[in-house]
Amino acid sequence: MTRGRPSRDRGRGEPVTLGDSLAAVGREIGIPAPDALGALAAAWPEIIGAALVGHADVQSVRDGVCTIAVDGAGWATQLRYAERQLLERVEACCGTGVVTALRVVVASPGGPA
Repeated sequence: MTRGRPSRDRGRGEPVTLGDSLAAVGREIGIPAPDALGALAAAWPEIIGAALVGHADVQSVRDGVCTIAVDGAGWATQLRYAERQLLERVEACCGTGVVTALRVVVASPGGPA
């Protein structure tokens, strides 16, 4: 199957489900499957731990990079030191290859990261 094009098995003009279309677009722009993101969001408090859960939020996952916004530079440093352990926990939750790296950003007070 060619990226971004319908399978050759489909007849011309055959309808494609919205779910299949969205999944194809997501793959094209590097977004993991919705079930992987849902699993990450549900397990996030356990993955990040009680001390950090109120200070770190997942912002996005794209091309295997999970962007996490924190509310202070100290929390960012702590996450960067724990990157290997966090990646292991995410892999156990979401599967291999969904998240391969972390990007930690400090969110400005009252604004987006």
